[in-house]
Amino acid sequence: MTTDIAQICSLAPVIPVIIIDRLEDAVPLAKALVAGGLPVLEVTLRSPVAMDALAAMAEVPGAVVGAGTVVEPAQVDAVAKAGAKFIVSPGTYPELVTAVLDSGVPYLPGVATPSEMMGLLARGIRHQKLFPATVVGGMDMLKAVGSPLSQIRFCPTGGVNVNNAKDFLALPNVMCVGGSWVTPAKLVAAGDWAGIEALAREAAALKRAA
Repeated sequence: MTTDIAQICSLAPVIPVIIIDRLEDAVPLAKALVAGGLPVLEVTLRSPVAMDALAAMAEVPGAVVGAGTVVEPAQVDAVAKAGAKFIVSPGTYPELVTAVLDSGVPYLPGVATPSEMMGLLARGIRHQKLFPATVVGGMDMLKAVGSPLSQIRFCPTGGVNVNNAKDFLALPNVMCVGGSWVTPAKLVAAGDWAGIEALAREAAALKRAA
């Protein structure tokens, strides 16, 4: 499980965090992001069409589509059946963690405190999402836990944007970042897939720490 999520997170420096309001946008959006060099896509369960969108995007060649905003154990089986290759949650609690681990689907759980980080580490989860990153300390938090919790690699999400992504990625315990700036609502609403591909290409060119 840990190796799989590590491999997924290694595919690109940025994981787009996506809200799909119109099902017809799902496939062209996924194609634009993949063409721009961002194959790992987090489709959040925040709209009525999210599950159908996830299933549709999972069929796009080259796309590695996961489910975000998974907050209940009952959602785990549903997203796996829809084709999710990984699961992301904004936080954790024992029942949810157990459900995801039992499913075998690669997991990126959200954490906000060292205690949460340690609790997941005790269950063998070394790859975690710092969320909401800029609210809970951002780069200062990541630097502070870098030595005492050196086993953990993070995907900071929440407040990460085009202006600070490169600084997050420069930290040695950051494997990638999550953000929505590559799928701005105005471009999606306008069907400007070329514009989104261009934003994805810029994000895919960001450098990570060696």
